[in-house]
Amino acid sequence: MTAITATEAPSLPLPLPLLHSTVIDWYEASKRDLPWRTPDATPWAVMVSEFMLQQTPVKRVLPVWRAWLTRWPTPADLAAEAPGEAVRMWGRLGYPRRALRLHAAAVAITEEHGGGVPDDHATLLSLPGVGEYTAAAVASFAFRQRHVVLDTNVRRVFARAVTGVEYPAIATTAAERRTATALLPDDAATAATWAVGVMELGALVCTARGPECGDCPLFTACAWQRAGRPPYEGPARRGQTYEGTDRQVRGKLLAVLREAHGTVPQARLDAVWPDAVQRARALDGLVADGLVEPVEQGVYRLPQ
Repeated sequence: MTAITATEAPSLPLPLPLLHSTVIDWYEASKRDLPWRTPDATPWAVMVSEFMLQQTPVKRVLPVWRAWLTRWPTPADLAAEAPGEAVRMWGRLGYPRRALRLHAAAVAITEEHGGGVPDDHATLLSLPGVGEYTAAAVASFAFRQRHVVLDTNVRRVFARAVTGVEYPAIATTAAERRTATALLPDDAATAATWAVGVMELGALVCTARGPECGDCPLFTACAWQRAGRPPYEGPARRGQTYEGTDRQVRGKLLAVLREAHGTVPQARLDAVWPDAVQRARALDGLVADGLVEPVEQGVYRLPQ
């Protein structure tokens, strides 16, 4: 990644070195004690955490992550089992296709990379289920490399502190990427700490709702704060609904299959939801996504 000099960086009341040290010092004093951040956390442990943390709170991830690493401490351990076991272990984390993708990544790592999570960003990006964010996060957090890591929390911190708006755009923009690149420290190890520090700041202080601005290390430098915290102007930001949705039905159907440890007849699946049309649609979706396998007419199981 080409370094951008301080003169090319977005206009901030703080010089870049001071901005970096301010966030990093806050992070070192305030960071949560998370097992995937410890010095002995393996690259595989970091990768598993990144798959699980997508759209899922830390408190829900922690017990599943620990159970996962106990059962499958290496990619080869997971690759040796059926993908349905990954779906079963995923439990109620939500978005269970991530479990299939993580299993596929484990198979690729085992078969193509000698069983070790690759440290090259481009190679990480080529793994099944690994997108731009996950590749950058694993390269940064597991291997201490210099990459732009843009998750929802980081984008929100930059939107407020640098751009002066309450929320970033719905989808990541080229301007956001330029800003993130401009702010990235030149030193790889410092850049890795900066990345996780900004992420933690967004998770704990610069939250989506009810930000604790008085506790923010960037309080006096924040463009949004200095502009009087103008309210968001843009497309409606709708919260995700769950009750009564196909997603809820899918979750109920998968729960029956996870607990069965074998095949499940249609009658047991029919009992979880009264609307036959919605239930059939949800089940068809699970089959299409590879999360459920039809064994014979009216009999299902997790993928083998």
